[in-house]
Amino acid sequence: MKLISANKWYDILKHIALMGFIGILLVLFFFYIYMPFSTNHGETLTVPDVRGVAFEDLDKFLGERKLRYEVTEDSGFSADLPPLSVLRQLPLPNAKVKENRKIYVTLNAEKPPLVRMPKLIGGSVKNAQLILKTYDLRLGNIDYQPDIALNYVLDQKIDGRRVLEGERIPKGSSIDLVAGDGMGKVSLESPNLIFLDQESAEFAIIGSGLKIGDVTYEKTGMAVIEVEKEDGTIEYEQQEASPGAVFKQRPNPGINMRIGQEVDIWIYKPDSVNVNPTLLDE
Repeated sequence: MKLISANKWYDILKHIALMGFIGILLVLFFFYIYMPFSTNHGETLTVPDVRGVAFEDLDKFLGERKLRYEVTEDSGFSADLPPLSVLRQLPLPNAKVKENRKIYVTLNAEKPPLVRMPKLIGGSVKNAQLILKTYDLRLGNIDYQPDIALNYVLDQKIDGRRVLEGERIPKGSSIDLVAGDGMGKVSLESPNLIFLDQESAEFAIIGSGLKIGDVTYEKTGMAVIEVEKEDGTIEYEQQEASPGAVFKQRPNPGINMRIGQEVDIWIYKPDSVNVNPTLLDE
């Protein structure tokens, strides 16, 4: 008994159409049912951020997230990350990938590479910051010392010792600077401003290379002055200053100071001044 009869030509066409229809069904089944099912079509994973993860923890970290990894031959170094931790990764964090996708990672070098120490002495602190960043070095502490130039780099140190220009040091090292405070090394004595009027006192302060500090006005003006006795001893007496005159200053007269330091003064300014003519005026 024959299952398919080909006695007539239209039977052949019918059989061809039937086989074509079956073929189309197989193609549709393969691409729209089998392939999506076998490849988890539409299901993606979010790539985690593995930067900073230690190499020995990578296998477990990515395995739990159904991902794999491969270490690249590239090298790099960052002082902000521990040695042999992930420095870079590809794909980047938050990328969408299929399950079991391989993540390519670059590890941070176990030992930092050496760089030559640049010259910072003779420039400004701001310029030193820019240079250190270019060389992947860090700015440490800034020790200000007396010098006429403000923020002028006087010395460069690492771990308490001077580091010379061109010396090989580990990348990421912290460089300490010694800089000028702008005050200078010149020492002088604070001028005696007691009993001077305000204008004369301020002129004396500026003329001495010092700065005018706080100016305070008070209703009483008793100045304390030194008086040398005939036997050479020093005694302190109180004496009232004239209205508008200095009766107190800080620092006291004769104190060692540096250029640019401030001097505070107190001015006697009573509520009213007796302007009635005296016997001498008449």
